[in-house]
Amino acid sequence: MLKSLPPIFKNRIFQHVLFWTVHLVFYGVLHGIFYDNYKQTFFEEALYLPVKMLLTYFVLYFLLPKYILTGKYIEFTILFLISSFAAGTAQRILAFTIDFPLYYPEYLNEPLFYVPKIIKTFVYIYQVVFTAVMIKLLKYWYANKQVQQVLFQEKLQAELKFLKTQIHPHFLFNTLNNLYALTLKKSDRAPEMVLKLSELINYMLYECTGDEVNVSKEIKFLQNYIDIEKMRYGDKLEVDFRVHGEVTNRKMAPLLLLPFIENCFKHGASEELDSCWVKIQINLDHHSISTKIENSVAAKNGAAKKPEGIGIQNAKRRLELLYPGMHDLKIFEGQETFLVVLTIENQ
Repeated sequence: MLKSLPPIFKNRIFQHVLFWTVHLVFYGVLHGIFYDNYKQTFFEEALYLPVKMLLTYFVLYFLLPKYILTGKYIEFTILFLISSFAAGTAQRILAFTIDFPLYYPEYLNEPLFYVPKIIKTFVYIYQVVFTAVMIKLLKYWYANKQVQQVLFQEKLQAELKFLKTQIHPHFLFNTLNNLYALTLKKSDRAPEMVLKLSELINYMLYECTGDEVNVSKEIKFLQNYIDIEKMRYGDKLEVDFRVHGEVTNRKMAPLLLLPFIENCFKHGASEELDSCWVKIQINLDHHSISTKIENSVAAKNGAAKKPEGIGIQNAKRRLELLYPGMHDLKIFEGQETFLVVLTIENQ
């Protein structure tokens, strides 16, 4: 809303002039209606305005930041009462020298330094002081909220970058292990794996540096990764990878599905199984991107449940940061299958 205002309204001097002008007009009209004498009420408001301004700015720029915002409430109370009594006295002097002789000569018979009248006078000043202090506190609160929001966003971005950098070494470690396995078997497909690996690294370093990537590029990346795994496991592995829906102009966070697919091959297509399978299905519609990842696992026979890997932990945290309240992740671990169902709603 503030951004849409004309530049003049963002000028501090203009804001202060506007505030005091509104104050003068409001009370001049209000008292003018009551006394049916606008000339007198506007004159009196203008006469006492300097005293109100001095007390208001003293509270705003000295007492408020030095005592209220630092928690020194006793010191603030003492100084506020002293300054208020001084302001009431100053206004009383103005009344005796200018206002009373013109409009209330009968009041000149009262003593000038009459404490009850002075207290009554500075109580009237509280109205504008209180209003100005509330505005200032709201500005402090809003500015602090903006700073906290910026710090929060910076913290989230730093955490996301950290999680994303963790994906790279984790992914490379697993893929190099695959390549090492092929070289041990002296497989003729090792050069092809190196080529695929170079394409994957190129994507990770240069094409997914932003917050989002085109879904079609992400799917091609996943296909290359799956091809590498198929080279590693050969005929013992059956992979069914399907994509349904229009991927053109659709975007998503990069490398978000990789940890779940990695997990399929790391814990599913293990040496414990003579044959294994992996099923990956990605459905895109106008409202969401749904992914179903399922793989076979060796029968546990009462074995203890394996702890969740760092890849899955990072993926969960990235989902929380990138799609808060806009994703649904379910993981089902059965005796012979492991299933991940992830749905991300369109932003």
